[in-house]
Amino acid sequence: MTDAAANAAQIAYWNEGAGPTWAALQVQLDRQIGPLGRAAALALGPKPGERILDIGCGCGESSLELARAVGPTGEVTGLDISRPMLEIARARAAEASLTQASFVEADAQAHPFAVGQADAVYSRFGVMFFADPTAAFANIRKGLKPGGRLAFVCWRAMAQNPIMTLPLASAAHLLPPTAPPEPGAPGPFAFADQARTSGILGAAGFTDIVFTPHNQKIGSGDLETTLGLSLRIGPLGGMLREHPDKREAVIDAVRAALRPHEGPDGVLLDSATWIVTARNRGFGSLQGEVSLDPGFFDPLPDSELGK
Repeated sequence: MTDAAANAAQIAYWNEGAGPTWAALQVQLDRQIGPLGRAAALALGPKPGERILDIGCGCGESSLELARAVGPTGEVTGLDISRPMLEIARARAAEASLTQASFVEADAQAHPFAVGQADAVYSRFGVMFFADPTAAFANIRKGLKPGGRLAFVCWRAMAQNPIMTLPLASAAHLLPPTAPPEPGAPGPFAFADQARTSGILGAAGFTDIVFTPHNQKIGSGDLETTLGLSLRIGPLGGMLREHPDKREAVIDAVRAALRPHEGPDGVLLDSATWIVTARNRGFGSLQGEVSLDPGFFDPLPDSELGK
């Protein structure tokens, strides 16, 4: 199978299925996973004037935050396979007058990156979906300068993530049984296994590979907002897309399970992720590199999140 064809199923999924849904829910999703993306960005330590690739940039929040960090003399290029999400990303960049941010509709496993031009590569949950992750990271590495930095955030095991498991578990008795996903198959938890992911990065030519566990309560808003998101996104959302006739039956059970976790900041549930850092083979380590003011990664104002 050619690289161009390898991710055809994912391209279709993120344009015809999940992409429009994520685009419609981008405000809630940015609120939920934005803090985790900012943890990875702080580990990357972007600097003014740098060129950064944002792999799987989605609706662009992470790219715009990186664009602010590198400033007008830097460049951030967001890549994604989802046209509906990229349309939002481009509109948000234009609204914010961040001309240093640009977006490319491309499959990072096959995209012809300009060789050795980027100072760093970043991703917020955008690198777990490749059919051949070793080939994808080897291709991405071509775009990095010697010694260039890599940082991304990915989910640890599903069982460690109530943000994912609680809605589905609360409704499991009302849904048909389902087989667990194949370990390592493209999907949200493909990089949960530290040893496997480290092997992928090493085989692709990265060194100084570090996995830092990150645990944080996250959420998308109040009870009804969280309920609505749970019914459309994540493991429960996936089940309901296959069994839409079960939607009304599970609503009360999911709402009851979420209610005890609601507080002044909305419904917050535990998340467990890896913050992964590495370098293009041959140069130093990331230690001592992070000197950026964390204020660079304050959440976008509501006026921009709605764009």
